[in-house]
Amino acid sequence: MEPSGNFYLGRIYDNVIGKTSSDALMYESADLTTHAVVVGMTGSGKTGLCIGMLEEAALNNIPALMIDPKGDITNLLLHFPDLLPEDFEPWVNPDEARHAGQTTQQAAEATADLWKKGLADWGIEPGRLQALKDSAHFAVYTPGSDAGIPVSILASFEAPALSWDENKEILREKISGTVTALLTLVGLADIDPVRSREHILISNIFETAWSKGQDLDLGELIIQVQDPPFEKLGVFDVNRFFPEKDRFELAMMLNNILAAPAFQTWIEGVPLDIQKILYGEDGKARHSVFYIAHLADEERMFFVTLLYSAVESWMRAQPGTSSLRAIVYFDEIFSYLPPVGNPSSKQLLLRMLKQARAFGIAQVLVTQNPVDVDYKALSNAGTWMIGKLQTDQDKQRLLDGLEGAMSGSLDRATYDKMLSGLGKRVFLIHNVHAKVPQLFQTRWAMNYLAGPLTRAQIPTLNELVGVTETPIIPASPAAAAVIQDDTAAPALDNIVPAKVAPAVDGLVNSIPETPSGIDEYFLPVNLSFTEAFKAENRDYPDEAMSLGLIYRPALIAQVLVRYLNRRYNLDYEEKRGVIISEVDQRGMIRWDDYPLKILNEKEFDRKADPQARFAHLEAPLSEAKMLTAINKDFQDWVYRTGKVIVKANETLKVYAGPEVTQADFRKMCSEAAKVGMDAEIKKVSDGYDKKIAAVQNKLDREQRELEQDEEEYSQRKNEELTTGFNTVMGLFGGRKRSLSKNMTKRRMTATAKADVDESKKAIASYQKQIDELEKERASALDDVQERWGDLAAESTEIKVNPLKKDVLLEFFGVAWIPYYQVQIGTEIIELPGFSAEE
Repeated sequence: MEPSGNFYLGRIYDNVIGKTSSDALMYESADLTTHAVVVGMTGSGKTGLCIGMLEEAALNNIPALMIDPKGDITNLLLHFPDLLPEDFEPWVNPDEARHAGQTTQQAAEATADLWKKGLADWGIEPGRLQALKDSAHFAVYTPGSDAGIPVSILASFEAPALSWDENKEILREKISGTVTALLTLVGLADIDPVRSREHILISNIFETAWSKGQDLDLGELIIQVQDPPFEKLGVFDVNRFFPEKDRFELAMMLNNILAAPAFQTWIEGVPLDIQKILYGEDGKARHSVFYIAHLADEERMFFVTLLYSAVESWMRAQPGTSSLRAIVYFDEIFSYLPPVGNPSSKQLLLRMLKQARAFGIAQVLVTQNPVDVDYKALSNAGTWMIGKLQTDQDKQRLLDGLEGAMSGSLDRATYDKMLSGLGKRVFLIHNVHAKVPQLFQTRWAMNYLAGPLTRAQIPTLNELVGVTETPIIPASPAAAAVIQDDTAAPALDNIVPAKVAPAVDGLVNSIPETPSGIDEYFLPVNLSFTEAFKAENRDYPDEAMSLGLIYRPALIAQVLVRYLNRRYNLDYEEKRGVIISEVDQRGMIRWDDYPLKILNEKEFDRKADPQARFAHLEAPLSEAKMLTAINKDFQDWVYRTGKVIVKANETLKVYAGPEVTQADFRKMCSEAAKVGMDAEIKKVSDGYDKKIAAVQNKLDREQRELEQDEEEYSQRKNEELTTGFNTVMGLFGGRKRSLSKNMTKRRMTATAKADVDESKKAIASYQKQIDELEKERASALDDVQERWGDLAAESTEIKVNPLKKDVLLEFFGVAWIPYYQVQIGTEIIELPGFSAEE
């Protein structure tokens, strides 16, 4: 298939016979300018559909900017046109391979074969895979991190290229969103732009600068917060409206961000130049993934707001068009476009949905939680792709949104029926440009769907597609799912103790419905019938007869706890999870009584064994309100009891988190001490060198004087001898010589000798001073080395607790634990069907 402006998304699905036809579903790219909404629960195949759509955009040279909060869309870079096992192997999940009884090499071979068959079944030739790889420039950006291409947010404070007089309303909205995001970042969340002094002050600073075409940066902003460039706000003087002392506190909050070492990664990367992010210099489209899974919630909101503001400013500088110019894709809009509340991202998303069409900028918004999204806003979308939904409430909310999009002309009963029978990878597509809705099954993705990738894998991923801007650090590729949907195979480590209990009546053949809004999970059956006996240290009796699998409910919960402390250079994460098979009916849980476990959702089964029976759900597992309270209590308990120990050398300012061994910490201290010691040794040595040099200069000068004195002394002695000889000879010859002259020569000789003696004495003194200074230097250097050695040996421990916002829920709900029901004679027992690997 050559690029044609049509997107090959899959094949028409016949809901009556439950099969896929041979007719391809082709989607006109221009239809995307009216925006698209993709909705489906986890496991519906949503990510596979979206990856396919983005692949088609790349093949048609349409650029895309993608916001990826989970790490799924990074799979767009996994191009393996040759479909060689060695291409897949670095990305195959070794845990999945081990559970399947395979080496990673064997798993890679199986994955390569699976992809070859899948692509062939969907009529996708190898040449099309190569065309995809060559079609665009692919890269992953990591704001707030240098794992990928770091992003500088400083350009977001520069005056937009738009005319202030002609675009006041738009630019004021941009300022409002930017200021809200900035204040959220410093901890001032849920502020009212109309009532907040902080928001009003900073917004006026932006407006004053931008209306004059002047740029701002954080440093200048901090200065102007302390000394605003205006005297009044409204009718009040600035100092009365916002006293100087209070402004200083706000400036300090902003300055703490700028001064923090961790914030440097926000200002040292590439600027948010949307033109360059979307288009390469060679004319190729760019597909740029903004990976934000590593950011805290307030950091995500901050960056998403700035990114959308940059897109909006760029968009308004473009000429209008009816064709598709670019795609802005948001993988999960939950909390960014809520039905209630007004986060900084919401107004931007609303404006883009209403106005971007005229500029050919498509918004593709994805969610699995339609009840948590403003469906009235989504009614602006012209295309809806709806997969399997979690609850009937989700379906009704979706129908409300569709009804709004169709101005009340929705045949609600028909759509309700179509949505009720959707299976995996089957979607209903409603397109305002088409006559009727259609069902289709998504095609096989050309890229390898490895599941969500982590920040540590981003450097390897960028290296894979030839990105050179990002530093390459060792990564450990993992997370490989060989299923064409948006879930990865779940996993669980060291969870449930084996259970042997008498069977009870009341088992049912279908899964009891969990309370609305509560997730459910299925632990894998990874023990065979005979292995279950071994796990319980029981002999396998010949008369043992399996009565099948049963599932019993349990409470499961896990959080990711982040410990961030700039002072201690701490950036550490730990997971704390529990699984409780017997929960007090009142919901009272002593969390300390249960051992903490590390759970890996990727190893959970996606569904229960179809032949299994289930125990009933009883309170509190059957009560949504009680479970919600338990969930809150669990997170509060983790917050109260969570702590990590930081190894510290306060004098040297060396700190190490729990991931650093004691030996490595001592090495860090030794290295820090060596740096300090070397600096002090140099300072001490330099000081003594100057002193010694000064004495040496005196010694050298005195030695030169000694040579002169000795020469003069020698001359004086000769003169005295000559004068004395002449005097004696004169007496014998009858000539009289003056005795006074002879005495003068003698005095001069004596003086010369005294000068020689004085110089020798001075020289001896200077040499002694040098020797003493050398000894002092040696002693001082020994003291320096001993003192720094003592400092290097210092060690204390500091307890660091998490902030409440850094206790992040990973999953919570009802877990179904598999057991074999076994009859031995007249006795019926239950043996575990699941066992965690040690």
